[in-house]
Amino acid sequence: MIVVVSFVAGAIASAALWRAMAPQFRSSDVLRRQNYRGHELPVASGVVIVLAVVLVTAAVSVLARFGGVSSWERERVIALLAFVGGTLGFGFIGLLDDLVGATSTKGFRGHLGALARGRVTTGLVKLVWGVLLGVLVAPGSGWDGVRAGVLIAAAANVGNLFDRAPGRTVKVSLVGGAVVLALGVSAVEVSSVMLVLGAGAGLLVVDLREQAMLGDTGSNVLGAAVGMGLVLACGPTGEWVALGVLVALNLASERVSFTRVIDATPPLRWFDRLGALPERRRAPR
Repeated sequence: MIVVVSFVAGAIASAALWRAMAPQFRSSDVLRRQNYRGHELPVASGVVIVLAVVLVTAAVSVLARFGGVSSWERERVIALLAFVGGTLGFGFIGLLDDLVGATSTKGFRGHLGALARGRVTTGLVKLVWGVLLGVLVAPGSGWDGVRAGVLIAAAANVGNLFDRAPGRTVKVSLVGGAVVLALGVSAVEVSSVMLVLGAGAGLLVVDLREQAMLGDTGSNVLGAAVGMGLVLACGPTGEWVALGVLVALNLASERVSFTRVIDATPPLRWFDRLGALPERRRAPR
């Protein structure tokens, strides 16, 4: 039950915040970017996901303070607040890339090549700080915590890699959330993850209808949330498997276009374009 409540609360909060803030996003020249079809849209709408998570968590914290909770419940609230700190961090480094990142420099090779020339890109900052943030919020100690942190950072970057078409990252994150739940994780433990994914789902229609783009701000946060869910759901062996898959996807993106693979695979293409504008659904492979 707590999983459903968390998910729905996140979705309602983000949808309401977007409705209230949409005029400011649309009127901002700073946030205006071209999407995959050359249409200008406000980017970084994923900041609404972060705000929704903070809003719901603040409400839970107030209820915990005045509702007379047990010490165990208080510990859960503290853990939730720590997770929100990680959400803020991943959202911030994503926003940094959205606002001042150079689109001409992409991939590990691009960012490392820029570093070799003495230039630190926002993409490199996002990668390095993503690992640091992952280690900071990951449960566990010693090398177990480091492994979990790298897994969370790798998942965050995979979220970015899928953000190449309307609604794609939100859909992939929801599939990732379903996988986490199928692994049998404790509902209480995963409630914070479901809050973030619910907040992403609240922007799914906005994203699919090409009214705004999540940007790295949103995709970073959603990917990190799935990574955290995998950490909570898997034991050490499962974490190694998940980390191997995520690292493989990150490396494959250097040579393989995920969009081409999706467009060439009918079931994936159908799911990817489900709910999209007619122009998107009719687009050639």
